Amino acid sequence: MHYNKIRKSDISNGPGVRVSIFMQGCTFHCKGCFNEETWNFKDGLEFNDDVINHILELCDKEFISGLSILGGEPMHARNIDGTCKLAMAFKEKFPDKNIWVWSGFLFDDLKDKEALNYIDVLVDGRFDITLRDPRLNYCGSSNQRVIDVKKSIKSKKVVLYKDED
Repeated sequence: MHYNKIRKSDISNGPGVRVSIFMQGCTFHCKGCFNEETWNFKDGLEFNDDVINHILELCDKEFISGLSILGGEPMHARNIDGTCKLAMAFKEKFPDKNIWVWSGFLFDDLKDKEALNYIDVLVDGRFDITLRDPRLNYCGSSNQRVIDVKKSIKSKKVVLYKDED
């Protein structure tokens, strides 16, 4: 498994200042994707325990609100184990910080995946350039949903995330 890049102070992928990792590899190839350089699974850098430890170090600052995991496609079968391992390690060390994940897969297709046990917010659905809307928070097209994973699992139906301003 590979990753494309890590941002140590990201303010555009979730609320607050966050650490973001962009996983490498995606089979969706959405027209208009903002991150085409992450499509090839063979590109990027090796994702391993040293990378996880580096991310945990970056997150170990009071001003860091949480971790964002994007892609590429972090929930693809070739990436989901690494995504889950990172999310589990993060939640173990920072139970009061949140994890946001962006995926082209729908929540219903992921609801039985272990990784969801550690994710707080899932932005689901493939980017659709015909539904592009730059006014949306946290997603690029109106078909995508920003889902409160914990509330959705508890209620057994999709519950949309609401900012806590």
